Amino acid sequence: MSVVIIGGNERMERQYQQICKNYGYKAKVFTKEAGSLKRKIGSPDLLIVFTNTVSHSMTACALQEAKKNGTAVARTHTSSAAALHEIMKAHCQGCPKAGECGYEDMFH
Repeated sequence: MSVVIIGGNERMERQYQQICKNYGYKAKVFTKEAGSLKRKIGSPDLLIVFTNTVSHSMTACALQEAKKNGTAVARTHTSSAAALHEIMKAHCQGCPKAGECGYEDMFH
């Protein structure tokens, strides 16, 4: 299972990846545009956009790819670790594999 995070703070990239790993997801983090974002996004299970720290062009490109691939999108204004935890928790509880992955005990 994979997550793509668009925006956020560069110094928190490793923390974002670790949080996603704790929920059983592999994360790609793009804090700033470097080359063609379309080719790098792929087809993740979830696209997270930290709207306060990302350019409009990156947001538009990411949302276009998500729509094309049928990817779930979560947006939040803040790019904090707590905000990412809330998004991951909400996504995991609504996941079709909920109860099978071994991460359900994180929510008790």
